[in-house]
Amino acid sequence: MKDYSVQKLRNICLLAHGGGGKTTLAEAMMFNTGVLDRFGKVADGTTTSDYDPEEIKRKISISTSMAPCEWVDHKINVIDTPGYFDFVGEVMQGIRAAEGAVIVVSAKSGVSVGTEKSWAYAKEYGAARMFFINKMDEDNANFYAAYDKMLSTFGNSVIPLQLPIYEADKYVGFVDIINMTAKKFQKDKVTDTDIPSDLTDRISQIKNSLNELIAETDEGLMEKFFGEEEFTAEEMQIGIKAGIADGIITPVFCGSAHHNMGVKELMDAIVAFMPSPEAIKVKAQKVGKEESVELKADASAPLAALVFKTIADPFVGKISMFRVYSGTLKADSSVFNSTTERSEKIGQIFVMRGKKQIPTDKLIAGDIGGVAKLAGTNTNDTLCEQTNKVILEKITFPDPAISMAVEPKAKGDEEKISSGLHKLQDEDPTFKVSVNTETHQTLISGVGEQHLDVIISKLKAKFGVSVNLVNPKIPYRETIKKKVKVEGKHKKQSGGHGQYGHVWIEFERGDTEDLVFQEKIFGGSVPKSYHPAVEKGLREAIVRGVLAGYPVVNLKATLVDGSYHDVDSSEMAFKIAARLAYKKGLPMASPVLLEPIVHVEIYVPEKYMGDIIGDLNKRRGRILGMNPMDNGQQQVEAEVPQAEMFKYATDLRSMTHGRGYFKLWFERYEEAPAIVANKVIEEAKKNMVAEDDE
Repeated sequence: MKDYSVQKLRNICLLAHGGGGKTTLAEAMMFNTGVLDRFGKVADGTTTSDYDPEEIKRKISISTSMAPCEWVDHKINVIDTPGYFDFVGEVMQGIRAAEGAVIVVSAKSGVSVGTEKSWAYAKEYGAARMFFINKMDEDNANFYAAYDKMLSTFGNSVIPLQLPIYEADKYVGFVDIINMTAKKFQKDKVTDTDIPSDLTDRISQIKNSLNELIAETDEGLMEKFFGEEEFTAEEMQIGIKAGIADGIITPVFCGSAHHNMGVKELMDAIVAFMPSPEAIKVKAQKVGKEESVELKADASAPLAALVFKTIADPFVGKISMFRVYSGTLKADSSVFNSTTERSEKIGQIFVMRGKKQIPTDKLIAGDIGGVAKLAGTNTNDTLCEQTNKVILEKITFPDPAISMAVEPKAKGDEEKISSGLHKLQDEDPTFKVSVNTETHQTLISGVGEQHLDVIISKLKAKFGVSVNLVNPKIPYRETIKKKVKVEGKHKKQSGGHGQYGHVWIEFERGDTEDLVFQEKIFGGSVPKSYHPAVEKGLREAIVRGVLAGYPVVNLKATLVDGSYHDVDSSEMAFKIAARLAYKKGLPMASPVLLEPIVHVEIYVPEKYMGDIIGDLNKRRGRILGMNPMDNGQQQVEAEVPQAEMFKYATDLRSMTHGRGYFKLWFERYEEAPAIVANKVIEEAKKNMVAEDDE
């Protein structure tokens, strides 16, 4: 691959709802540039960008992958992203590294939730947008239905630069609105044809709308428009490019990626209209200072590059994918990681095409590449020069929405499981691994069930260990409601020194979660030297409650009386006496089970509010408030028992067709209703019996 100037680079992210045809489009683009000698197919598992075994097995994109190619003296870095919501973190990585987005829309299904999300992501990251209506050759394809929905959903900036030509209801070509010419597909080429007469009125209407949008980009063009003068081809070219960069114009193209129809014309449009890296302003923070600086996409400027993705390869090791925003990154050089504040040695750098690594000696501002074995560098780290320390804005990833516990299928695999999961965590910022010290479960958290399912499959394929996914144990608590006074007496004589500890303790409900221990001893019935032993005995005892074995909270214990023996009393004896008092006293003090309550914020379009409220009520939730947001969205605030929120991510997605999302955090403990408490206690007793049998 030859060297290109910054002006000749285009970084394009392909976005779509799952099944829209992004990967096939990337394949067609590479095939057209000659880097592929055969056209791979998703169904056969032979595409360049879906190379992971999981992607081949599931026939969907799971990871963002690169597909660089050369077209009419330009280099296009095509970034193929997943369309399924569980892999949104990969989409965030892809769009962060691009200046432009091609949103792929199926001519059959039209605008879907994924289309809306793609638009929102591109807009959030300031990427120039264009649409490609795909699958025009398939049955039930309807260009105009798809376009009308795009217009109503995304506004008047959406304008076709091509209209389809049909013969006997079959897609055979297109009208080029800019040049007012018609083209017909003939095997591997396009030929000129006449503009169909039945499209004349529609073309005239679209041309007028396009001219109006072009006029908005420049005062001189506005005057010319109102003077009813025709724009020249050059003025249209400049106006469309400026309009796309400013979001005034979102052009629509059409074709069939599967049959490579209209793809070359889309590539021509990317080169002609999409911005080069130099057109985008990027800000960075100076390390240790409040001031920010604007980086120029200049190969001779100081280096600044962002690691936007990490790949955990079991053979090569860790691969860091980066985008150079300023300067030049050279092979066999040293760079400074301003995020970790340590130097890194850069060895061989390469451009990735799918899984293939193409070595290069340097990558200039605006380009994208990879480097292996940067031990201390992770996703979102900035690589720069020691003499010019800056930090680039990080990618904001969504928090995990679902957690499950993993259990090894084979004994002795725990260490391998932990190691594998942490390596997978390195490459996926939306995936988290933690160990619950109370339940001793390893928890994995992700965006959705499919996300976690893929993680488990990768764990087996890459690291050779199998696990089962089970629901996490709920960390219930126990407390008491009544005040009781009880005796604990430990007396043992077995030759020689005996054991003697005797206490009277009052147990009652306390104000703090932690045990409150007091003593009101008169006359030295229990010497002060044994008081810490009594408290220690109680602290050891409250780890297991008397109802279901859960930790006891909000307990106040007051040592009020007791007795001791000059010879036989010891700290151990008083510890045991305190535990005996605890075991005897708590069942008499009206013990109750407490369940964790979480605070939930749910964001959904207004039309789903009824379903959301009804569902929360079924989950024993309490609605705290409903707040209107922008764009017809509503925020619902509620408190819900944690036990009712398993797999809520999946249920919410189902209820809102993927349009809703939520945030959740622990709030407090509350007394569980009797029906819930009885069920939990029964389950705990069964588990205790099972453990005893083992």
